[in-house]
Amino acid sequence: MAFPSRSFLCLRHGTTDWNRQGRFQGLTDNALNADGIAEAHAAARRLAGVAVAAIVASPLRRAVQTAEVVAATLSKDISIDAGIIECDFGSLEGQSIREAMQQHGITAMEDITTILPADGEPWPAVSERALRCVAAWQQRHPRADILFVCHDGVMQAMAEVLCGGFFENHHETPFRYARNGNGWKLEQIG
Repeated sequence: MAFPSRSFLCLRHGTTDWNRQGRFQGLTDNALNADGIAEAHAAARRLAGVAVAAIVASPLRRAVQTAEVVAATLSKDISIDAGIIECDFGSLEGQSIREAMQQHGITAMEDITTILPADGEPWPAVSERALRCVAAWQQRHPRADILFVCHDGVMQAMAEVLCGGFFENHHETPFRYARNGNGWKLEQIG
């Protein structure tokens, strides 16, 4: 598995109606709702003092819309990379997360990774492709701070591999995956 060579920034896209409804969204290409647009603006304000050299977004509309708001504030262009697209939840897409958890007898969000269907993407593949994507962009932009605008599943998968676990991820909060000696830690921005 390719690993990033240095620290990098990530931002979860703003809220969609399916986020509010608690549905598995995956590759379904939903747009931001009014709250999501406001969250994108809040994230842009938090990033205003950060020297971001490049912005890379998932190709899904909710991530691109969020990246566009941030890019306008930071006066940056956006690049699109499918390496940070959300996990394909297969037959779970559109279903209630809470109902799926109850049906499978799980109570912790991180245990969702144990119930992913065979017609979706295997959980380890999410972190593998996302970390490969980050590493490739870092090679293209040596010594630059890169912001990846993506999805909760992608950010959780990377955090699990790099930092050893899941974290509370809000739509308007950018995070730095910070290289800490031989390890990694997550730092909230702003």
